[in-house]
Amino acid sequence: MSQKIRVLIVDDSALVRKLLRDVISADEDMVVVGTASNGVEAIRCIAELEPDVVTMDIHMPEMDGITALEYIMRKNPLPVVMLSALAQKGAEATLRALELGAVDFITKPSHYPSAIREVRDEVILKLKTAAQASKSIIAGDVVKRRARKKPTLGGRVRATQKLVIIGASAGGPRALAEIMPMFPARTPAPILIVQHMPSVFTRSFAERLNIICEMQVKEAEEDEELQPGWIFVAPGGRDIIVSMEYGEPGRVELMKSQNKSGATPRIDITMITAAEAYGPKAIGVIMTGMGSDGAHGIEIIKKNKGETVAQDEESCLVFGMPKVAIERGFVDRVVPLDKIPETVLQLLQK
Repeated sequence: MSQKIRVLIVDDSALVRKLLRDVISADEDMVVVGTASNGVEAIRCIAELEPDVVTMDIHMPEMDGITALEYIMRKNPLPVVMLSALAQKGAEATLRALELGAVDFITKPSHYPSAIREVRDEVILKLKTAAQASKSIIAGDVVKRRARKKPTLGGRVRATQKLVIIGASAGGPRALAEIMPMFPARTPAPILIVQHMPSVFTRSFAERLNIICEMQVKEAEEDEELQPGWIFVAPGGRDIIVSMEYGEPGRVELMKSQNKSGATPRIDITMITAAEAYGPKAIGVIMTGMGSDGAHGIEIIKKNKGETVAQDEESCLVFGMPKVAIERGFVDRVVPLDKIPETVLQLLQK
């Protein structure tokens, strides 16, 4: 990189600030321009130092990370990566931060300082990805300027025996919260969501979606029957395998993810097994996120005569996974975020 990424570290722990500074400073593409111990200091430092990316702890004195994030997104939107504890309370706060505009999150190790090495690569990757995130999506401009009409299903609706698989990573929770409420309760096929997320987060994420969606939403369970009108969220750390007996509804099988170095649950695994089970009746959707997970799955769906959709660059927070899938030539339709539900519903009626 020609110019180093300027990082501001915000955490009430002096030890964590030092460890993060050491990790970030060791990378030749980044520089730590300052640190802050609470939200008030963070807001002041952002104005003075103009960082490219901020790491933001959630629980801090004087002003917590969520309050600071809300202020930043209103006054001076920029990429923020949250630091989250792996606990239920931390999961709820982190999901709220993602809804407010945080690009991504890093789960704090349970012990320091040796454990920082375990997340070093994740810290570097996510900060670099955040620095490249779309500023207009962070600020919410795309969502605000598009008039979102809820698609309708006219007339009598029959179950289609089809299956929709939606894969997302960085930027996914916010994007999914925007579009999943647009699917009517009578959507004639089940939807599987595979969002890169740790296990402690996915149930809370499903519960939050269930509150705002017309379809029923739940975290997928072993041997779950895939019924129309339901959205199933892949549990963190478990890959969903789709199986189907002739003439019977599809079912969920859960397998502990073997992906040691990459994000999970794996989109490719679910899409590939869905393509094999449903053939031309599988619909794959690849959304915002870094990396290439899902591109191979989209390819297999297409090769089995299924339908494929990708989110367009303008509406992606991170145009990574859709870009790879599109460049490989197996995407039928490239559409803005708010057109995904309408496109999927049209494909379900074919």
